[in-house]
Amino acid sequence: MKPPSVADAGAHGQVLVMVNDAELGALLSYCLTAAGFRARVSARAPSRAEDVRREIPEVVLVDARLDGIRSIDLWREIRAASGNERPPAVIMFITDEADIDPRLGLEFGPCDFVVYPFGVRDLVLRIDAIIRLRREMARAADSHQLRRSGRYLVGRLELDVDRQMVRVDGVPVALAHTEMRVLIYLVENRDRVCSRVDLLTDVWGFRPRVRSRAADIHVTRLRAKLGAAGDLIETIRGTGYRFSAQHPVVVSE
Repeated sequence: MKPPSVADAGAHGQVLVMVNDAELGALLSYCLTAAGFRARVSARAPSRAEDVRREIPEVVLVDARLDGIRSIDLWREIRAASGNERPPAVIMFITDEADIDPRLGLEFGPCDFVVYPFGVRDLVLRIDAIIRLRREMARAADSHQLRRSGRYLVGRLELDVDRQMVRVDGVPVALAHTEMRVLIYLVENRDRVCSRVDLLTDVWGFRPRVRSRAADIHVTRLRAKLGAAGDLIETIRGTGYRFSAQHPVVVSE
C-alpha cells in the first residue's frame, strides 16, 4: 500500500497512537512516519500516561474502547501527564456515537472523533490540519499577548488583562485559565457575535467535527462566577454569545 502524503506539510509534529490492535498501531505509525510526522505507539497500561509525559505529543490517537480503561479516565491521564505544557489534541476512534462520552467535551474541552472503518489518508490530512491550526493559534496568541494590554471597566466588571485579574463590584473573582481566556476573548470581540465555533477555534485552537458543548459549559461556569456581572455575556440563540453593549467600555493602559 502506498503511504499517504501531506503536500507541503509544514505541520509535521509528534503523534502518539493508543489502540488495542497492534497491527493497526503499526500501520498508523508507518503511514504517519511516511507522511513526515514523528509517530510513537504507546505501550499498554499502566505506562500510557508516562508515554505522554515523556515527550508531550501534539496529537494523541486513541481507541475509545481501550482495554482496561474508560475514555474519561484516559483523558484525565493525558491532561494530568501534560502538566504545565499545552495538552495535546485528541482524536478518538469510535464505532458509533454511543462511544462518545459527553463528559469529555464538557470537562476537558473539544475532542475530534473518527468512526471505524476510516481511511488512513483522510486521517493523516486531518491530523495535519489540526497541528497546523494549533500552531497558527499559538503564534497568534503569542503575538496578541505581546500587544494586548490594558484594563477594561464595564459596568460592575473590571478586567485587568496584564495581571489576569477580574473584579466584580471591587471584589476579586477567581477564574480558571480557560474561563479567563473566554472572558478576554468576548470583551475584546464585543463588537460582534461570537459563535461557538469561533470560541472553540480561537480559544481552544480546535475545530471539532462533531457538535461540542464545551463552549456552552465554560460560558455557564463563567457567568456563575461573575455573579452580578454575569448578564454582561448575552446568549444569541442558535448562534453563540456576545458581550453586552448595555454599558460603555472604558479602556485604560
